[in-house]
Amino acid sequence: MHDIKLNNETINNVYKNAHIALQSISNVLPEVTDQKMRDELNLQYDGYDKFIGKLSSFMRDNNIEAKDVNVMKKAMLFTSVKMNTLTDDSTSHIADMMIKGTVMGITELRQLISRGQDKISGEIIDYAKELLSLEESFEERLKTYL
Repeated sequence: MHDIKLNNETINNVYKNAHIALQSISNVLPEVTDQKMRDELNLQYDGYDKFIGKLSSFMRDNNIEAKDVNVMKKAMLFTSVKMNTLTDDSTSHIADMMIKGTVMGITELRQLISRGQDKISGEIIDYAKELLSLEESFEERLKTYL
C-alpha cells in the first residue's frame, strides 16, 4: 500500500532537488568566463528544465501541488555562489562547487529511493531514479573541468 502523504512529499523533494540545481546554475552562469564550461552548464540547465517539465506534467495530472523552493533557500544559494566566486572564479573552482551541489542532490535522491521502495509508488521512484541518473551523468561531466 502506498502512502499518499509520503508520495506527495517524495515527489516534491524530487521537484525541489531539480529546481535547486536550476537555481544554482542560474546563479553561477554570470560568473563563468570559460565558454566550454558555459556550454556545459547550459546543457545541464536544459536537462534539468526538461526533467522539471515532465515531472510538472505528472504532478498536474495526479493533482499533486508542486511546492517551490523557499525564498530563504534561494537567497542562501545566491549568496553562497557570489561569496565562493568572489575570490576564485576559475573554471576548476566553479566545477568543484557544482560537483559538491550535485553530490548533495545525488545523496538526497539515493536516500529517498532507499527509504521509500515499499511505501512510494513505482512511478514516483522512477522519477527519482531518472533524476539520479541525470545528476550522476552531470557529475561525471563536471569532473573533466577540475
